[in-house]
Amino acid sequence: MSRLLSRYAEAIYWMARYIERAENLARVLDVNETFSRDSRGWQNWQSILQLYRDEERFFKNNERADADSVLYFYTLDQTNPTSIISVVNAARANARTLRPLISTEMWIQLNIFSNTLKSLKREELTEPRLARFCNTVKETCQTHTGITEGTFYRDEGWFFYQIGRCIERADQTTRLLDVKYHLLLPNDETVGSPFDVSQWNAVLRSAAGYHAFRRVYPSGLSQTEVAGFLLFHSQFPRSVKACIREIDDRLTELRSTYRLRGGGRALEELDELCAVLDDMTVQEVVNKGLHEFIDWIQIKLINIHSELGTAYFGDPPFLESDAAQ
Repeated sequence: MSRLLSRYAEAIYWMARYIERAENLARVLDVNETFSRDSRGWQNWQSILQLYRDEERFFKNNERADADSVLYFYTLDQTNPTSIISVVNAARANARTLRPLISTEMWIQLNIFSNTLKSLKREELTEPRLARFCNTVKETCQTHTGITEGTFYRDEGWFFYQIGRCIERADQTTRLLDVKYHLLLPNDETVGSPFDVSQWNAVLRSAAGYHAFRRVYPSGLSQTEVAGFLLFHSQFPRSVKACIREIDDRLTELRSTYRLRGGGRALEELDELCAVLDDMTVQEVVNKGLHEFIDWIQIKLINIHSELGTAYFGDPPFLESDAAQ
């Protein structure tokens, strides 16, 4: 790929990731607000910091993880690179780079989205108003996805858009599962309790998977069923397996259609992931250790991202120390 095309490919990839990230974060905040109205509310707000590994950054300027401080940190705080306003601004910056390639409708909609967020004040995002804000963010991100689906020209850029979106989805799903198993309920005594069930309900809703889950499991709700659904159910588009399959298909098609030489190592990582996700059951994963299995998937996703960067974006080879950044 030429340097110019590499630059565009990377911008398309990251634009897709940032829009997907903003939608996921809005959903997590909305669901968490609903399920934090109990004596353990403080721990639930803390869990969002753990989900995005932002504890150190957050506590530099905040004494405790209460609703007001966490909500501002993840919505309008432009000093936080993981806030909704920051990732939308990053998506817009990438879209500006792509202006010759993306449709006018995509650019205008993303521009309006960014400007709307910039116009909001902190006092407008109190807990009672959070649901409306989160719904607006989710609907706007979904609108952008729909506009992109309907107007984006089907060339190499379209494949990189799909790959970026699915890598972000797989990453978000594995983070949700890991936090639930190892941070929300460290005590076995609470497993199966009403609070435990409500938290698994929250995990499903955070992944936009509650109603799809109920089509497979009309009654009851266990941690094994939820974990299995989010990891292995290929008919749910946000499951890890569905995302990995989509990345594998799009990368294979990209290489064959446009005769691109790079990406072979990324395909090897994807093939290994696909084989394991096809062969293992959720009970085997739980018996061997869900945390370790999710860690392994996360490492594979990092490797795939790195190999794509080296092959197509002109990035230097990934170093192990970069994973901590």
